[in-house]
Amino acid sequence: MTQHTLSFQTVALATPLLPDPEACWHAVQRRDRTYNGRFWFSVRSTGVFCLPSCAARPPLRKNVDFHVSPEAAEAAGFRACKRCKPRDWQAELGLSKPVAKACALFDAAEGDTPPSLAEVARRVGVSANTLSKRFVAELGVNPRDWLVAKKRERFRKALRDGEKVADALYGAGYGSPSRVYESSDKVLGMTPATYAKGGAGAHIDYTTVDSDYGRVLVAATHKGIAAVFLGENDSALEKDLKRDFPAADIARDDSGLGPRVKGVLARLYGRKPSALDAPDVPLDIVGTAFQWKVWKALTEIPSGQTQTYGEIARRIGEPTAARAVGRACATNQAAGVIPCHRAVGAGGALNGYRWGVSRKERLLEAERRRSST
Repeated sequence: MTQHTLSFQTVALATPLLPDPEACWHAVQRRDRTYNGRFWFSVRSTGVFCLPSCAARPPLRKNVDFHVSPEAAEAAGFRACKRCKPRDWQAELGLSKPVAKACALFDAAEGDTPPSLAEVARRVGVSANTLSKRFVAELGVNPRDWLVAKKRERFRKALRDGEKVADALYGAGYGSPSRVYESSDKVLGMTPATYAKGGAGAHIDYTTVDSDYGRVLVAATHKGIAAVFLGENDSALEKDLKRDFPAADIARDDSGLGPRVKGVLARLYGRKPSALDAPDVPLDIVGTAFQWKVWKALTEIPSGQTQTYGEIARRIGEPTAARAVGRACATNQAAGVIPCHRAVGAGGALNGYRWGVSRKERLLEAERRRSST
């Protein structure tokens, strides 16, 4: 049975802590939009700084430095790239100005009493109803759920930074410890005390295998598959896994994951249809209710065919949520099992694939060949 572990997708927000430099470099190499707002990189040979997703010619690693903010990059003597406009990173995420400004206003609030939706809507110049609809269309969640997600993220960050559980929960805005402990599976995936100890007790096994599409990493908890990543080498894939699950106990297990690897490859090669409730590939991945609707719709697209983000949005009953559909595809952690490569931009553009556009093309071409025989 599919494990629907609920969480909330939030817009990336600048943090005073840089990701691991190697994780930053891999993000730059694959132009990963999900890292926009988490760090900026500068290129000494050109004197500019950019977003991780910048489409300019890839720099040499020896010329690259990473920064926690645009201000930090400018203080180091670099100017903003005219191509990716790194100061406008929220616009790069596809957010309209009202939603981006509302996110900033909500995020600036501290404690358990954020500004009301009506107050924020007034300050961004739209009605509360309009702002709520735009949140759903652009982020896939309403403002209330966005605020819940931000509170949870403040709590998690405080624990990662070493604060005591009591200080972390009150600092994040929780009025009662019982609220956190009662929903700890949703907030952390484990109890707060366990999370604060670095994830002791949360265990993920993984293995890597070769495929027609490069190396494949399959990771699983005792509940089901937690990640399927595609890439060029094991080292980069392992770093991605540790970056996505920083608090988990991660161990390699080549033999124990054999049956699940077979199930993943069967779907990657089109030998079995995609299905979110398939018994041989039970899923234990994080997603909002909206994301699960998108992912289910992806599995219903026939092999070798594609649908635009707008078409998928209409299919799930959210005709104005094309941007949020695109973000749901970008957050899919089960490549092949959830076939986000079948989602395309307007006019059939093959963009926004975490594992590379060329790999997306190869997957679709192989599916079309199989479908025509």
